[in-house]
Amino acid sequence: MRNLESEEHRETRGFGIDKLNFYTPNQYVDLVELARARCVDPDKYLIGIGQERMAVAPVDQDIVSMGANAAEPLLDDVTRASLGLLVLGTESGIDQSKAAALFVHQLLALPEGMRVMEIKEACYGATAGLMVALDFVRSHPDRRALVIASDIARYGLDTPGEVTQGAGAVAMIVSADPTVLAIEPGTVVASRSTYDFWRPNYSTVAFAQGKYSEEVYLAMFRDAWNRASQMGLTCPEGLAAQLFHIPFSKMGRKGLRTLQGMMTDDDYGRLANRFEDSIRYGRQVGNIYTGSLYLGLISLLENDSSLRPGDRMGLFSYGSGSEAELFFGKLCSGFQSELNSAGHRAMLEGRTKLCVEEYERVFNAGLVQDGSRQVLERSDFDAPHYLTGLDRHQRLYR
Repeated sequence: MRNLESEEHRETRGFGIDKLNFYTPNQYVDLVELARARCVDPDKYLIGIGQERMAVAPVDQDIVSMGANAAEPLLDDVTRASLGLLVLGTESGIDQSKAAALFVHQLLALPEGMRVMEIKEACYGATAGLMVALDFVRSHPDRRALVIASDIARYGLDTPGEVTQGAGAVAMIVSADPTVLAIEPGTVVASRSTYDFWRPNYSTVAFAQGKYSEEVYLAMFRDAWNRASQMGLTCPEGLAAQLFHIPFSKMGRKGLRTLQGMMTDDDYGRLANRFEDSIRYGRQVGNIYTGSLYLGLISLLENDSSLRPGDRMGLFSYGSGSEAELFFGKLCSGFQSELNSAGHRAMLEGRTKLCVEEYERVFNAGLVQDGSRQVLERSDFDAPHYLTGLDRHQRLYR
């Protein structure tokens, strides 16, 4: 009888995000100052792009250390012991063979008996990791998974994409009976090969066809929304918020505007108001690629006090190249207890502002590539994990 009851419970329990957190480096450049240095009207950045500040990653904070810094506050002994899977989504890989997730696994002192992997599909990578994690916990409801999105967006100095750079990481614990967001099983996904954004192995900066990328993003969202509507998944009158992948806030705003006329003014107004809360953190951090959608989720939850358990929201994930997925979730009872509004705001407000010359110097700093020994200075003494240097082509962390 106990086995039958267990199976019945497994069919009805929810699966989703139990805890989540983000980390961003402790320095930034003000986009008004950057605009003036580039002889551009600041409103082009503040309004046209929709960004205010851009996080700047020092050389000792890479995707490994940022990912570990985002995940560390989520882990206690019980959570560590329950983990059976670690997935790191990134498009800022540090090795063509060894997964960055293995470095994170060691830094966080996680159990050896678990699966560890890195996933790449541009900005969709973390969502792919989340879906893998959901499948894992559905099959192993007594285990948890750790999903990390960690990226450093680089386009080059004084380039059209420079203002959409950024750096940071989001970490999520995925489990059965989650505390934050229960993910619904019904999703809409689409994949197609495009050259809207890419970075060849031989380049340290990305290439993009900006207008074309916007067209693909919007077309894939419209198609996903229409398909979801046909499946009965959208239900605008019952949707508390619609979140987007935010490479810069104006892109998500354009996605939202495609819904005008497809629902009542009241329903659209509710989504539009909550969209503003979802971009507050992103406007201060910039583009963090795989983590941008989930930074928006944290921003919404920590800046909108009107949200309640049971509220339903849509999440649109997009990765250039291209892959997109629209999925839905409901806020769980007690989600407010897992938020860290004061800590995240203190982190953002306590950062050091770099002048444009300092920012350019940090941007141009790099790691040795000849196998020699390099020792790095620690940039953030509030962050537990950082890259200490290189020796014989091996990265050394503490």
